[in-house]
Amino acid sequence: MRNGKWKARLDSQVPEDVSRTIDTLPEWFGIAEANAEYVEAARSKETWTVRDGGGTVRGVALVDYHFDRAADLFFIAVEREFRSSGIGAALVEAVAEHCRERGVRLFQVKTLGASHPDEGYAATRKFYEALDFIPLEETDLWGEQSPCLIMVRVL
Repeated sequence: MRNGKWKARLDSQVPEDVSRTIDTLPEWFGIAEANAEYVEAARSKETWTVRDGGGTVRGVALVDYHFDRAADLFFIAVEREFRSSGIGAALVEAVAEHCRERGVRLFQVKTLGASHPDEGYAATRKFYEALDFIPLEETDLWGEQSPCLIMVRVL
């Protein structure tokens, strides 16, 4: 299924897969405390996965619903070996469709802001923009050294 169409699905919580996926992406997930928070969140948040033909999770997304009509893409990661294969887009689109069905109108994601010179996160922002997320606000939510860009998508 590497070059085929990936199918994302609502799944059971998969903290061990979140941990394993994070370990393949140290340049994106280099803060131990934040990584522990993501793994812990994978025990309770709505979980979406893409699995390969053998059933191994290759991409995972965690979703929060703070209000009835707003959803937060709290976490998304695709194993290094499977990046740029369409798994991330499959996850985002499946979550967006599920949100629409629930009556959600706004879908948000937070990522490292453009005022930080990280090239990897520049690509991350382009990924979200290609999926119709619009930059809304850059804040110091994560501190001065890690500007937080809030992006939204109208569903």
